[in-house]
Amino acid sequence: MIKLRRLAKSFSYAFKGFVKTFREEQNLKIQTFTAVVVIALGVYFSITKTEWLFLIFVIGLVMLMELANSAVERVADILKPRIHEYVMDIKDIMAAAVMLASLIAVIIGVIIFWPYFFG
Repeated sequence: MIKLRRLAKSFSYAFKGFVKTFREEQNLKIQTFTAVVVIALGVYFSITKTEWLFLIFVIGLVMLMELANSAVERVADILKPRIHEYVMDIKDIMAAAVMLASLIAVIIGVIIFWPYFFG
């Protein structure tokens, strides 16, 4: 049986984690602002359902990768490079994952919006 109080508490913790990351991570602020702009453009141009699906997917992908990156960085910061030389590699790899997700999002955004701007 689903316990509503427990579920509400879980959502509360998740929201708290997002807000904390949003306050502390500049990149998440930039990504959130960009997502809002892209969503506004989608509404303005009345993009198709399929285009919405792709945009929502890549916006979610970038945000999820940034949150995962922030969590891994916090764990890595606890370990510090003095514990193991791989700590910096781990942080760099996670940053690369966020960058790749962002690049994919930009490419999909250009493919979707190009015809609306220049078509």
